Amino acid sequence: MKITDDLIDYIGELSRLELSDEEKAGAKKDLTDILNYMDKLNELDTAGAKEMTHPFDESNRFRKEDAINGDQREAMLKNAPAVKGDYFKVFKTVEQEGME
Repeated sequence: MKITDDLIDYIGELSRLELSDEEKAGAKKDLTDILNYMDKLNELDTAGAKEMTHPFDESNRFRKEDAINGDQREAMLKNAPAVKGDYFKVFKTVEQEGME
């Protein structure tokens, strides 16, 4: 496929870009380079190549999660600025009439 000035104008129109003559020339060169590179890649013999989605054969390495079940209430309450019984004491954030 040959990149023409008409094609650059059409692409600019579709993308709603107002390109200067210098920008059109740069876009034409860039698109031509991309297509030439794709043609070069198409010349490669890929008959025995394995399909891949990533160049490395790595998989996600998740760290082991050890669930720690237990009552850690006392340890957590030690970090609280204020405590009321077994709960965190926080500032009142909502005022309702008739409620205390």
